[in-house]
Amino acid sequence: MSSNTPEFNTEEPVRVNHRTRNIAVVVVAALAVAAFFGYRAMNKNDNAPKGSETNPVVIGVVGATDPQWVEFTKQAKAQGVYVDIKDFQDYTSENPALDAGDLDMNEFQHLLYLANYNVQNKKNLQPLGGVAIYPLGLYSAFDGDKPKYTDLSQLPAGSTVAIPNDETNQARALGVLKAAGLITLKGDWTAFTIPQDVDTANSKVKVVPMKAEQIANTLKAGSSDLSAGVINNDYVADAGLKPTDALYQDDAESEESRPYINIFAVRADDVNNEVYKKCVEIYQTKPVLDALQEESGGTAVFADKFTTAQLQQYLTDIENDIKQH
Repeated sequence: MSSNTPEFNTEEPVRVNHRTRNIAVVVVAALAVAAFFGYRAMNKNDNAPKGSETNPVVIGVVGATDPQWVEFTKQAKAQGVYVDIKDFQDYTSENPALDAGDLDMNEFQHLLYLANYNVQNKKNLQPLGGVAIYPLGLYSAFDGDKPKYTDLSQLPAGSTVAIPNDETNQARALGVLKAAGLITLKGDWTAFTIPQDVDTANSKVKVVPMKAEQIANTLKAGSSDLSAGVINNDYVADAGLKPTDALYQDDAESEESRPYINIFAVRADDVNNEVYKKCVEIYQTKPVLDALQEESGGTAVFADKFTTAQLQQYLTDIENDIKQH
């Protein structure tokens, strides 16, 4: 998912006097609202147990027809849990819908995105279970049509490594280099670490920020001073590379990867809801995770072993970092 913070339009709407048209609009809107709630009344029984056929668990996602959601729906039904997978076309609507009660759960975001939403909007949505992270990899420069280096230890001391220059991926890339033992930071790593935080005197490599889309092509050309670079997943395939070509990748267990754990989110009052917990457990079964791995092209690293309490603490830590920045 995107890690950009949602933006909201705060401009006052222009008010024009179109009384007749407005009356018609109000009537149409009223009929539409009545039809909508009438439809909901016919298709939802709030008195039925949550997760039953007439009162399914409503989950907001981006890509409802992806293999993992098809398999999840199948596995849930087999265990007597009915779900309604609501498809969204962007990343800005799911959290407001969850907060408003139009969704029971959502699964589309990582912890950093959720933390940004909570802090900016003074909300308290919480993670219920982990799904996966999508590792960020360090790739070698090329010599002709082959990578110049095939092992992390081969990178020369004092050589230059490129990282993406956008704020979110830059911080994460520095975390990758720290976890790989290539750089030392002056303080603790956070999701807001910048190149100026690198202790250059005690680091094995030098770091240079570049536009994310330029790094892969520069490495493939092999004509620069770069020895390696951190490449966004979006550009790996475009450069003719595979995730397995990486000299190093972050993983779900590293401290630096925690903000990027994709999660199921619920309202704070629902973190102990047994039906919602059951949905997470079903998603974390092998048939569903196999489908997720298929959809990811083999790049997903599962993050299904974290407890709810651990994920909540990670979220709190990230929120505190945001407030300090």
